[in-house]
Amino acid sequence: MFTKRTDLALEARELWQESAEKTTRLTGVKASKQKEEGYPVTRVDILDHRGEEALGKPQGSYLTIDLSSFWQRKADFFERAVRAVGGQLKAMLPAEGPALVVGLGNRAMTPDAVGPLSLDSVLVTRHLVSAMPRHFAGFRPVAAFRTGVLGLTGVESAETVRGLAAEVKPALIIAVDALAARRVNRMCTTVQLTDTGIVPGSGVGNHRAALNRETLGVPVLSIGVPTVVDAATLAADLLEEAGIPELDETRLRHGKAPLMVTTRDIDQQVRELSKVVGYGINWALQDLEIEEMNALLA
Repeated sequence: MFTKRTDLALEARELWQESAEKTTRLTGVKASKQKEEGYPVTRVDILDHRGEEALGKPQGSYLTIDLSSFWQRKADFFERAVRAVGGQLKAMLPAEGPALVVGLGNRAMTPDAVGPLSLDSVLVTRHLVSAMPRHFAGFRPVAAFRTGVLGLTGVESAETVRGLAAEVKPALIIAVDALAARRVNRMCTTVQLTDTGIVPGSGVGNHRAALNRETLGVPVLSIGVPTVVDAATLAADLLEEAGIPELDETRLRHGKAPLMVTTRDIDQQVRELSKVVGYGINWALQDLEIEEMNALLA
């Protein structure tokens, strides 16, 4: 069977349903839908090992926020997107304690720049709370770090974050990274939040050591934005839609490194969604309105 690649739990569930032809019940997985600030939110909870085996993802909660209408530029579209991301993230956070926000990826490669660019909009307060506790008593201590990529640093992201966490001693870590989607219409239109951590590079098949509670010793929440689609997966879906269900994975993938497809205006989309993610992190961590964030980040 042809293996279709996706980092989204929502799409993994869809793939399972397609393979089962809806004749069997997916045990160990619970799904629900709601709306946050006008944006649809799908929650997939993987409850046990049966759900892990079915979807190929670790046990935990996965929330996918559909920001398709963000690009229609309706009233307060940015503010509502920030509150949608921030509200869902806030519900997953520990009640208190310092936070370490980690931007994964390569800033020089646009589809992989979501993590580093998001940190440009994150309010870094750890040093201020420490130096001027009376003035910044109402702020949660937040540190931010861009890991770079193994090819440029020679150091695994998990190694650098583990060492930094040992010094900073955060109560939680938020990791931001780019993902791969199965469907083109979910590329740069969705944000996935999980409480299971993340595996850097997994979206393009370049798996590295995981960033999660087991490896870092504290809760690790991850925020991901799909910016690419695996070309072979896209071709397989198009062939199936054309009535050609029998697929030869060897021919589609050519035995070479994965070919990833992105949009022609990926630079603008990544820039805007990275700002939404950064402001959403601020919304979850700090008691601030968006206008106040604008003033502090100016």
